[in-house]
Amino acid sequence: MQKMLGYMRKAVEDFDLIHDGDKIAVGVSGGKDSLVLLYGLVLLKRFIGIDYSVTAITLDPCFNGVCTDYSEISEFCEKLGIEYIIKRTQIGEIVFDVRKEEHPCSLCARMRRGALHDAAKDAGCNVVALGHHNDDAVETFLMNLYIEGRIGCFSPKSYLSRKELYLIRPMVLAPESEIRKAANKNSLPVVKSKCPADGKTKREEMKEYILKMNRESRGFSERIFGALRRSGIDGWGFPGQQPKPGTFSSEDKI
Repeated sequence: MQKMLGYMRKAVEDFDLIHDGDKIAVGVSGGKDSLVLLYGLVLLKRFIGIDYSVTAITLDPCFNGVCTDYSEISEFCEKLGIEYIIKRTQIGEIVFDVRKEEHPCSLCARMRRGALHDAAKDAGCNVVALGHHNDDAVETFLMNLYIEGRIGCFSPKSYLSRKELYLIRPMVLAPESEIRKAANKNSLPVVKSKCPADGKTKREEMKEYILKMNRESRGFSERIFGALRRSGIDGWGFPGQQPKPGTFSSEDKI
């Protein structure tokens, strides 16, 4: 985890993500990203010099009406000494059975975001942490550009005034490959997604496109991300750089 903690510490410092007294709700889907984020925040607290607390929150979509087994994550949180909250929802039923969405990701993401924010408030948290990484940022930037014809990305840090919550993404400087290594080396209890649309989304198509471009033009992703940071849009600038407004992806994920 040492490399991951380095990425996370730099993100916290560059984007001013965490402060003394923060009560952070980590959105834990069960995937590798959210589990590495959770573990990283617990470890980071030991040496970063910021006094904050961590609560893990899982929203079970209950796909096909079946509750997901998160017992291994519950045991993991118990070992870490942190509170773990599971909220069973009807999101899977609404998106796939009632609405029968042809492109379900957007509605599902909106519903999960709203439910997570409410759960965080109920738990007494003032910050919500999500597991987006560097690859997610590049994908979202290009999706906004190619699909929606807009320049923008999700922000490393934003304030939700209606909920009085800060939304932070402490892993945005970390490549997905390092997150995968950290999850495997630390034997984190990953729970495979049961989403019927898993692997069939526009985001997956963009992943394939970026892989192709990286093969044809080495460093393609790094150049895109460098342009995003130098632009300063959506809070992506370097410390001291004036932020500029932008847009958000309709397929932003929890």
